[in-house]
Amino acid sequence: MFSKEDSKKIRQEFWTTFGKEYPRKWLLYNTKIKDVTLKFTFTTKKAQVSIDIEPDDKLIRAYYYDRFLSLKAIISTDFLENIIFEESYELENGKVISRLYVELPKVSIHNKSTWNDTMIFLDQHMDKLETFFLEYKDYIKA
Repeated sequence: MFSKEDSKKIRQEFWTTFGKEYPRKWLLYNTKIKDVTLKFTFTTKKAQVSIDIEPDDKLIRAYYYDRFLSLKAIISTDFLENIIFEESYELENGKVISRLYVELPKVSIHNKSTWNDTMIFLDQHMDKLETFFLEYKDYIKA
């Protein structure tokens, strides 16, 4: 078990190492669509690459989720075949969002022996997710 301070240091070390190993400017929050972001997640149980739809207004969230859902065949066939669509995804803080994601289970940010596989997963899958997003952004935004 790690203290909060130790866990924070490990997390910082992972993300610093990831940034040095895969130096590029990721799209992430700069999608130009309010409340739609691309995210990296790495916890003590899993790693995820996702598109998060987070507006407080449920109608706006449903609108964007439906736009992505209409592209499900394309993203599943041409970009990320194992992508999961969840209209109601609960975050650790209790907030409910819509999330499209791919996941690498059984890895831990606290276990450095899983870091290399996780970094490869994050890089390859975010690259594909960004490519998809940029190609269909105008449709999603419309």
